Amino acid sequence: MNQKVKHLVLAAMFLAIGLVLPLLTGQIPQIGNMLLPMHIPVLLCGLICGWQYGGLIGFILPLLRYVIFGMPVLFPTGIAMCFELMTYGLVAGLLYNNLSRWQCIKALYRCLILAMLAGRVVWGVAEIILLGFWGNGFTWQMFLSGAFLTAIPGIVLQLLLIPTVMLALNRTGLVPFKKASSTSKKESQP
Repeated sequence: MNQKVKHLVLAAMFLAIGLVLPLLTGQIPQIGNMLLPMHIPVLLCGLICGWQYGGLIGFILPLLRYVIFGMPVLFPTGIAMCFELMTYGLVAGLLYNNLSRWQCIKALYRCLILAMLAGRVVWGVAEIILLGFWGNGFTWQMFLSGAFLTAIPGIVLQLLLIPTVMLALNRTGLVPFKKASSTSKKESQP
């Protein structure tokens, strides 16, 4: 199958998963806010399909969920989430697919953690800008609470689930880890 078609189909699947997954926690918004269900398919899309698809799916997902289900509330939450999720998909895809010579579990964790940090920073900046237009402040405490404290269960879930999925896909051969080329091995030796 053509790689572009494969990535397009997988990106559509991740978009569908991102639309449906929050329905599992939607009845109790506090749990949904803690588990961050839309983040998982966006991070996986970036890792598996690349930064272009991960970024696009990340940006579209909150908007499409708002149009279909009315959630998340579009302003400021949904708009800020668009930029946050776009950053997750972009950074995870860029770091994992293009910058890692060895795609392994260590590289995967490094990419996930950096993508999560970058996405949270972008979310904070978006909230500052969006709330600033309306004269509302976005405090440091609001940032820490929204980006980290209430998100701890979701962060832990992502750090456990995503590497597990990637390892399973590697073992089946569907999404194999790339090995360093022989020239890369020679360059890394003293």
